[in-house]
Amino acid sequence: MKTLEGTKISLRALELSDLDFLYLLENDETVWEVSNTTTPYSKYVLKQYLENAHRDIYEVKQLRLVICEADTDRPLGFTDFYDFEPKHRRVGLGIVVFSEVDREKGYASEAISLILNYAFTHLNLHQVYANISEDNSSSIRLFEKQGFVRSGVKRDWISRGSEFIDELIYQKIQDES
Repeated sequence: MKTLEGTKISLRALELSDLDFLYLLENDETVWEVSNTTTPYSKYVLKQYLENAHRDIYEVKQLRLVICEADTDRPLGFTDFYDFEPKHRRVGLGIVVFSEVDREKGYASEAISLILNYAFTHLNLHQVYANISEDNSSSIRLFEKQGFVRSGVKRDWISRGSEFIDELIYQKIQDES
């Protein structure tokens, strides 16, 4: 089995054919909070992004892969490595399964398992971390199931309307279980 292929899903590089799916996701206001987005993206800007998505993680310090259903290659969401720090051998991880009907089916769990294997095997990383809002119980369960451990809290980190909520820091360190 290849590193980025599982039983339910596979992870693959972005293609120009992902433009419409990416456009829908990036312009869905329900995911803006986790992606720190405040304005919509045009198809033109996203097309430029896709045309440059082949650039190396060591150059751009990020990597986005498409989560695809194994049997149909239907795009389900994305995994994102961000703030890649090769010197310190760490990277941030974000994940989204776009449609509500595709959630809670094990796709995200398998995607995290595959991307962790890739990170520790091919990128020789020491740790992967995730930032999760305190009220995102689904993501907290998902990351804890994959062996991530809560290591910190950023108080009043996320502005939501007239209030602020905490953001939790989770880490998966290679040598720990």
